[in-house]
Amino acid sequence: MAAQHRLSSIPSMRVSALQHLVRSTALSITSTQRRSISSSWIEKTRDGEQRWKERAQMIQDGKVPHVWDLLEERGYIKDIAGKPDSVKEIMRVKRIGAYVGVDPTADSLHVGHLLPMMPLFWLWFHGYPAATLIGGATARIGDPTGRLQTRDIMSNGEISKNITKLHHQLKGIWSNVEQLKRKYKYQEDWAAKHHLLNNSMWLQNLTMYDFIKRLGRHTRIGPMLSRDTVKRKMTEGDGMSMGEFLYPMFQGWDFWYLYNKMGIQMQIGGSDQYGNIVAGCEAVKTIRESEEAPHFKMDAGWQNEPIGFTVPLLTDSSGAKFGKSAGNAVWLDAFKTSAFDLYGYFMRRPDEDIERMLKLFTFMPMSEVKTLMEEHVKDPSKRAAQHRLAFEVVSLVHGSQRAVEEAQQHQFRFGGDLPHVVKVPARETGIITPQNAPRSDIKLPRSVMELSPAKLLLAAGIVESGSEGQRLVKAQGAYVAGAPGQMRGLVPGNLTWTPMKMWFPEETAKFLIDDTYLILRKGKHNVRIVELVSDEEWKESGQYYPGQPFTGKLRLLKEQMMKRAKDQGLELSPQELNEMLKQSTTSSRLTVANNEDIVLPSKEEVRERNRSRRGE
Repeated sequence: MAAQHRLSSIPSMRVSALQHLVRSTALSITSTQRRSISSSWIEKTRDGEQRWKERAQMIQDGKVPHVWDLLEERGYIKDIAGKPDSVKEIMRVKRIGAYVGVDPTADSLHVGHLLPMMPLFWLWFHGYPAATLIGGATARIGDPTGRLQTRDIMSNGEISKNITKLHHQLKGIWSNVEQLKRKYKYQEDWAAKHHLLNNSMWLQNLTMYDFIKRLGRHTRIGPMLSRDTVKRKMTEGDGMSMGEFLYPMFQGWDFWYLYNKMGIQMQIGGSDQYGNIVAGCEAVKTIRESEEAPHFKMDAGWQNEPIGFTVPLLTDSSGAKFGKSAGNAVWLDAFKTSAFDLYGYFMRRPDEDIERMLKLFTFMPMSEVKTLMEEHVKDPSKRAAQHRLAFEVVSLVHGSQRAVEEAQQHQFRFGGDLPHVVKVPARETGIITPQNAPRSDIKLPRSVMELSPAKLLLAAGIVESGSEGQRLVKAQGAYVAGAPGQMRGLVPGNLTWTPMKMWFPEETAKFLIDDTYLILRKGKHNVRIVELVSDEEWKESGQYYPGQPFTGKLRLLKEQMMKRAKDQGLELSPQELNEMLKQSTTSSRLTVANNEDIVLPSKEEVRERNRSRRGE
């Protein structure tokens, strides 16, 4: 009213001019926003839509197979959330997105996680957007599905460590999937993006008011109480917390966010996730209908129905749960289950299981699987099918180069027909990739927090010298996990980075997680998760880190040479010792004592590298 009164006191022509100014300003803002979307992007989008329409028609005419038929043929589909015919038709006419979620309850995925991811990769191969979701927020609640005992509460440090490792592990797997897509000659599609997400991005900003208003007030308690997970945990287990009871609703909110913001319409999960997927589909529809603003409300036609499916529970012919070896999980982290052991695990699969696993865990065409099995039946002792399965899985998890190396090593150890195997680590090139990244989790003494940022990077093995550390920090090329733009640690459940600067050592302590963990990064894939231990524990371990005071390379070499000479009954003169030291320091490398995977070059190698850079 006050605004109307002020406006009425202005002469009519002045009002008209002001109204024109408002309209022109709004038009200018709109035009600016539209210009931010390039014409090439609009053209690509239009072309993508046209190609999809043409593809849908070809599927209808029987000229191109439907990807849903492929998933069924390979054995990926168990339970379906939605009507099968409707799901198939939605996928034909619409480029829907799909996602698979995993909670960071451990610091690595295991082979059981691959099964729901494989159909996601197949969908991406065929032009559908795909997302892998890390449950940084939901991990703090704990999925009660299939459990009688409540999960232990994880500390902020544990969750941050697990999120960091899973994030980079999934980045590596997606990189390998891209290579396999090219290997099997699937066409690149600009509209088929793949994403790696963390639900802390949106759940940490979700208010209880919005959660109850949009979803809680429309959800009935009866159906939730009737779920098998709830009944069993209440009657046979240790009871159920409110957080566990609401877990499917939070997972449903994830589905809604991805549906609303990214057009992801399908959820894929493990065999025990059917209840959560159905609850998620209902949550999406509930939240969609509870939108009060008409211009924001999404259409609810059959083409926009949220859908999903689960993959089967996989056991071997003896009934043992797949992914376990002697009762232990077979991890995808090469430092928990080596690539050689992963290769060996699939080599040991029995003949009666091998054809099914080739369909589930490889991208081999069905005709190729059939041909391979025919060859395998002729002479099972050669285990040709097992070798191909192991090779394909290691290629997916660790990359094709590592798969070649492990196949050679396995043949060398057990085949006896290869006289020599040469393994050249890719990191010798100096480039850190997901396939050759060193072990990320290391331990260091608490006293390293008194070091400058440059020396801290040296201690963690991220740089080769203190001077390189200084140059990297000055160029803001090194990062510490923390709240962006703020001198404090990570928000629990997140993974965000702050550039390191030439600050005082005490400033670094502000980024500690649970006063125990510090996460550092250089480039995209060179990450260290530093766990601080007491100086006493470090001293008792007998280990050293690069740049540790009074443990320089010269001092260590001198002590080693004197000890070796003493053991041999020799007494070195100062001149002899100095000459031996001079020869050794130019050729010897330094290995991080508590992480042999991190090797710093010798002086001779550094000089050669510098000469090469100068073009000498």
